[in-house]
Amino acid sequence: MNLLPPAATCAHPVWLRVGTLLDGSAGPPLRDAHVVYDGDEIRFVGADGHAPPPEILRPGQTAPDLDALDATLLPGLTDAHAHLFLEGGEIDPAKRAAYLRQTPAEFLAHARTRLAPLVRLGITAVRDAGDRHGVGLALQKLFSEPGRPPMPFVESPGAAIFHRGRYGAFMSDAIEDYPTPRACVEARVAAGAGRIKLIPTGFINFKAGAVTTEPQMCVEEIAALAAAAKSLGRQTFAHASGDTGIGRVIDGGVDSVEHGYFVRDDQLALMRDRQTAWVPTFAPLQAQLDHAAALGWDAAVQDNLRRILAAHAVSLAKAHALGVPIIAGSDAGSCGVPHGLGFLRELELMERAGLPPLAVIHTATGAGAARFAYREKFGRIAAGWRSRFIFTRHSPLEKVANLRRPRAVVFDGEVFSAGENVSAAGL
Repeated sequence: MNLLPPAATCAHPVWLRVGTLLDGSAGPPLRDAHVVYDGDEIRFVGADGHAPPPEILRPGQTAPDLDALDATLLPGLTDAHAHLFLEGGEIDPAKRAAYLRQTPAEFLAHARTRLAPLVRLGITAVRDAGDRHGVGLALQKLFSEPGRPPMPFVESPGAAIFHRGRYGAFMSDAIEDYPTPRACVEARVAAGAGRIKLIPTGFINFKAGAVTTEPQMCVEEIAALAAAAKSLGRQTFAHASGDTGIGRVIDGGVDSVEHGYFVRDDQLALMRDRQTAWVPTFAPLQAQLDHAAALGWDAAVQDNLRRILAAHAVSLAKAHALGVPIIAGSDAGSCGVPHGLGFLRELELMERAGLPPLAVIHTATGAGAARFAYREKFGRIAAGWRSRFIFTRHSPLEKVANLRRPRAVVFDGEVFSAGENVSAAGL
């Protein structure tokens, strides 16, 4: 890329003209678009050659700082399901087990090294999906501190909520430690949780090709946790796979279903009706298939993985057609899913499943902004929203994989550039 957008400050706005603007809405691309932004927010967006008024420009400015009709501008991406305390690029089971034996301070130190690479990859926000070591909460606090290093916006639930002895101990604290579901939620909020994460089900038994354990939470318990969270101004999101557990989560009134493997068509219709969001996370299962030999999976397990992924793709296409709020999340930190790179892979898998590129981009930008009520305005390119976006001469409307190609990322006026060859080491 020969020309990059110049840096901006609150006192020094920048005027860009681009051929294509994907504004993060579900609408069609805008053509011949003018965008004016400063170090804090976007001041103006105009399409079809509509230029900005002079009063929002620098004194005497009469032409764009960068005129790039061959370029596309789109919002910075949000990974809506990632575990920042985990290293996803490592697939060796013994090394992953050793990593989990670190101290909270060591987890946090490793997590901090991932932040700047994420920004360069275009990931400008992360909805952390929970850890019991305080890493996500520390990063959430760090984002608000002056002089912080380059890093995405981070929102974290802190420790997820599960039942002792069931799936989820590595990222959760047990509900049994509290006298009531409400007391459990209140403790999470007091610790700084931006939203509340629930673990109502187990995960997939790859050898059986199914979820073979009963859900660990009943509808009434899920509903009590969700109601307590809502009363305290927090949304809930729930790890859920297997149709029985998914049904309980929907009936319990959570805001989003995470993973959702084996979801039924009638459940998708309920999610549409109730505007329950779905974060489908293809990447962790695809990684199991991609690294099957290293992970010791035989032909039968690989067939199960292919079957599950194929059915998940069919469900995604149906959900899109129905109008279910679909929001992209990679489950980065899972085995074989590096932060940032795993999210780009997730978007490619969603496209492969049948979503048009524009719809995929919406799941990673404006869809989450609209449904998840983050405390900052990002995910859209519109006046008053944060100046965090991607500038590229490789249109992601042609194929989502173009998001891997050389691009510039503008984050609160700062400009970062990235090429194609990004190492997954440490991510």
